[in-house]
Amino acid sequence: MMSDQELEFITNRIPHRPPFLWLDRVCELTENSIRAEKTIDPELDIFAGHYPDYPLMPGVLLCEAVFQAGALLIGELSAGDEMLTGVPVLARIQGAKFKREVRPGETIAIEARLKEKIGPAWFFKGTVRVQGKVAVQVEFSCALKG
Repeated sequence: MMSDQELEFITNRIPHRPPFLWLDRVCELTENSIRAEKTIDPELDIFAGHYPDYPLMPGVLLCEAVFQAGALLIGELSAGDEMLTGVPVLARIQGAKFKREVRPGETIAIEARLKEKIGPAWFFKGTVRVQGKVAVQVEFSCALKG
């Protein structure tokens, strides 16, 4: 369960809110990467339909967790810089590979690493691991809007 302090840390840096917040805690922040975790609640409504007899965390939501981690890194790196304001918005998905299933009750380790920043665009490579093994790899870019 996410503590109030963890929730506040995250929501001070990104616009996402429950029930569409896919980060529970930030484990590490550096100048070019973030590591975070999310425990997949077995009671999520999505498991009633994806799939009732074999519940799986949708791959698109695993990608969303990585995108949110990237947005949080942008929020952290741009804090206090008046030239870098706005909401981090997904601009492009260059590719995603799904390698392993994620089941209800598992904890995912999320990493987003900044590859480069060109003008308003931030380019990332991200990974979701479950039980230490890669579940998803995705490359994407974000831009600050508004």
